[in-house]
Amino acid sequence: MKGAAAAALALLLPAAAACDAPASEPRELHLITPLPLLFGEQFGLDSEKAAVGQWLEQRFRLNAIDLPSQAPAGGLLLMVQPRALPAEELVALDAWVRGGGRLLLLADPRLEWPSERPLGDPLRAPPMFADTGLLGHWGLRLDAPEASGEEVVDGVRFVSPGRLVRTGGTCAIEDGLVAACRIGRGTAIVVADADWLMNRHFAANRARLAELLNRLAR
Repeated sequence: MKGAAAAALALLLPAAAACDAPASEPRELHLITPLPLLFGEQFGLDSEKAAVGQWLEQRFRLNAIDLPSQAPAGGLLLMVQPRALPAEELVALDAWVRGGGRLLLLADPRLEWPSERPLGDPLRAPPMFADTGLLGHWGLRLDAPEASGEEVVDGVRFVSPGRLVRTGGTCAIEDGLVAACRIGRGTAIVVADADWLMNRHFAANRARLAELLNRLAR
């Protein structure tokens, strides 16, 4: 294995010291998600934040944005089950990563995150990741799970995760669930599940999130 593929594989190896504690000078992290990570589904001031939202705010200077084009060049971006992006934003995201951006994308083909909103509500997160060609452009395919259920991989409890398949490019894939891709001067890590950040699993899974974000931030 050579070049970009080897570099991508290195991102999947255990980090020497994945920090799960607040930094003295927190890095800026941009967040795109329709999931209620920072506010409750009703957007009330008295709504309790999701555990992952509280964790992120303690460790980063968190900046919620709507579109990839709003992220600064070379920044760190977390996208959790984003809605379908228009063509110009897909182009902007690809260019942003190639220019040195660092992306962690949680793309769930069967979202089981609990919601009080009915199916079809435009404010509800999409039940499946709306891949409109981005993953294919990076040499990946996201397959839906054959059945629902929890799956523990390397200590991380996933919920009905999909499978990532390499179709080209230089992405390295671990256990079919995580792909690390060197794209131009930037990096994208894709995880085929978003439900592992749900409240009931986050305490056990947060070290994995810290590890992935640390790899992108280094």
